[in-house]
Amino acid sequence: MGEQNQPLLIVYKGSLAGNRFLIQDSLTFGRASDCEVMLLERQISRYHARIEHDRDGYLLRDLGSKNGTTVNDEPVGVQPYRLRDGDEITLAATVQMGFVSGDATLPLSDESDMLLGQGLEVDMDARRVRFGRKELDPSLSPAQFALLSLLVESAGNVVTRQDVIDTVWPDAVGGVTDQAVDALVYRLRERLIELNPDHNYVVTVRGHGFRYESY
Repeated sequence: MGEQNQPLLIVYKGSLAGNRFLIQDSLTFGRASDCEVMLLERQISRYHARIEHDRDGYLLRDLGSKNGTTVNDEPVGVQPYRLRDGDEITLAATVQMGFVSGDATLPLSDESDMLLGQGLEVDMDARRVRFGRKELDPSLSPAQFALLSLLVESAGNVVTRQDVIDTVWPDAVGGVTDQAVDALVYRLRERLIELNPDHNYVVTVRGHGFRYESY
């Protein structure tokens, strides 16, 4: 399997924020020195969680950690979780990562597809967001970027919760809770405030969904 077809993890919160890790057969997270991804946060267990490859894809397994593992704000219990593109993984409520499937790691095209949102510049290929000369660093998680792209592309029209679920979690089995959608919207708002604290780009339309407002 070539590197361009391998899935990867993008760390966007924690001591390793900004780092990317290619996933091959397995990847173990923890404070122990023999973990492939060694994390320094004291909330992290010595052997906290592991991603494992099987014939159907990749599984995330919590290794009996003290402070837990969640995916899209849902706890990973005794049974492992089947990872999908755009999933947001949080370890001990302190380290946050995004899972990008192999299909999403193909080389970027020479010309980026750009979306403009009243001061926000959204680079669809590189998954970058800028406001003037400022750029979000670390970049948005895959789920956050998918939500922002959906909102901007909707050109001010209301995006329903089901639209969000269909875009961000297209292969979800068993349904996605309203709490998971609300948490994703909240995190996106918080990230965009880093670029422009004077404006709320993502507005909740009660009883309907969400809308992108330029100004």
